[in-house]
Amino acid sequence: MRYGSALREQIHTPGTTPLVGIYDMYSASVAARHYDGFFVSGFGFAASHYGLPDIGFIAWPDMVAFVERLRLAFPSHHLLVDIDDGYVDPEVACHVVQRLERSGASGIILEDQRRPRRCGHADGKRVLPLEEYLEKLNLVLESRQDLVVVARTDATEEEDILRRAQALAETDADVVLVDGVRDVEWIRRIRKVIDDKPLLFNQIAGGRSPRLSLSELTDLECQVAIYSTPCLFAAHAAIDTALSELKQADGRLPEFSPGTSVGVRASTALLEKNISRHHAPGPRRASARDEGVSAGATPPAR
Repeated sequence: MRYGSALREQIHTPGTTPLVGIYDMYSASVAARHYDGFFVSGFGFAASHYGLPDIGFIAWPDMVAFVERLRLAFPSHHLLVDIDDGYVDPEVACHVVQRLERSGASGIILEDQRRPRRCGHADGKRVLPLEEYLEKLNLVLESRQDLVVVARTDATEEEDILRRAQALAETDADVVLVDGVRDVEWIRRIRKVIDDKPLLFNQIAGGRSPRLSLSELTDLECQVAIYSTPCLFAAHAAIDTALSELKQADGRLPEFSPGTSVGVRASTALLEKNISRHHAPGPRRASARDEGVSAGATPPAR
């Protein structure tokens, strides 16, 4: 299976392709019932795997191992992986890209931040000299075979944003991402300088970028939308609410309603679909994904 080609083909179809951020295997199992594209978010992975903020703690072997588990459980989903700055060194970046491609990743995002790095929607970001980033990016592009490569800039100064976006678009990267875009007018300005190169838009709850629908993003000529943390933040709120209610009820579990509550049976049924022997070989649109649609779930979005 050429996972990069499948994602690349999807990006070049009409409309905006949504990729939903997942942070562990369980969140991916739930998300798979609704969407057929995942974003392996650095923010979510750092939070779930280490319990730490997104400031550079991720070790690349942990990320590769996570992608391997995802691909085995979800053989027909797009997997776009955040590799931050390529783990500092260009040689490491190339090695990680090759490992991820062999593990079944569809694509990666490589940013131009310098250490100490920050979430793309946080204050205090600093970027590498453009020439230094381009050297790393071009080495990564030479190292990949079929993998989709998203070139990301975290520049914050107006002139530098446009200069870097244009330079990234002139490389062989498949897609350009300017993270932390502040408003719709800036999306239009970036769209103009990158010509016909596919554009990715990242939105995160509480972040710097505006809340835009897929229809609005299509009108703005954004080919890809990533949602970094909807699963993580929803789990945060749901766990907090459930445990507050449990405490208020003196430790008595809430009444179980088979039609609406999640219990042992529903959870086990969800996870059984991830067992690899249940996945029939075939093209991207495999039936295994469709079997993940059960009562109360919508068909995966394309």
